[in-house]
Amino acid sequence: MKRILIIVLYWIAAILLTAFLVVSLDYQFWQGLMIGLMFLPCAMALSFFLPKVAKEPAKDRIKHSLFIILGVMALALFLLIVTHMLFSYIKNEPAYSFPQDIAPILANPVFLAIILTILAYGEFRLEKWLGKTQKNHPVSFTSDYRKVSLNAEDILYIESRDSEVWIHTRDGKSYRNKTGISQWENLLGPDFIRIHRAFLVNGQDAVSTSPDTVTVAGTELPVSRKYKNSIK
Repeated sequence: MKRILIIVLYWIAAILLTAFLVVSLDYQFWQGLMIGLMFLPCAMALSFFLPKVAKEPAKDRIKHSLFIILGVMALALFLLIVTHMLFSYIKNEPAYSFPQDIAPILANPVFLAIILTILAYGEFRLEKWLGKTQKNHPVSFTSDYRKVSLNAEDILYIESRDSEVWIHTRDGKSYRNKTGISQWENLLGPDFIRIHRAFLVNGQDAVSTSPDTVTVAGTELPVSRKYKNSIK
């Protein structure tokens, strides 16, 4: 919950800073806020999709990154036009006057790309920092009707067995839990790597022993084709 709150506060601060930047281009503050809100989904799309593309092979990575950037830029320009049309409507001006109201630098694709990149990269670095601090914080869950608290770094791997998930720890213990493995993946952060639909491993303890297996503390686990790129 604290992690989500920090990220929400980051985006609120990002919108306000963007609004002040837009105000310096002779916009009113309320207009700056609306443009900042317009940038929000575009920057979030970049910060969400680009790290996922980074796990792909180099050839696909370049192609897919280009598609994502072009798509986000097209979305940003479209939202910019719609926002200025809304400004014209609010100010009771003719709809055709809105193109003249757009500050030239704001409609510059390079300027837009710089702003969106800064916002997305800031969120990406914040996520990385939260991931590093999170691993030393206790993770609480229920196992066999009792509450258990563990440091994330003490977990070796998570194993999904049908309707149950087993948490295997560094001291040789295993805990049964009902939380889905995908939720564990989000909870534990980037230090844990998905290698199979049924296995999530601590990246600090995983050793790739073959193209199809990973060993964690002497236990050999399978790697599915879907997750081989993330293992690399």
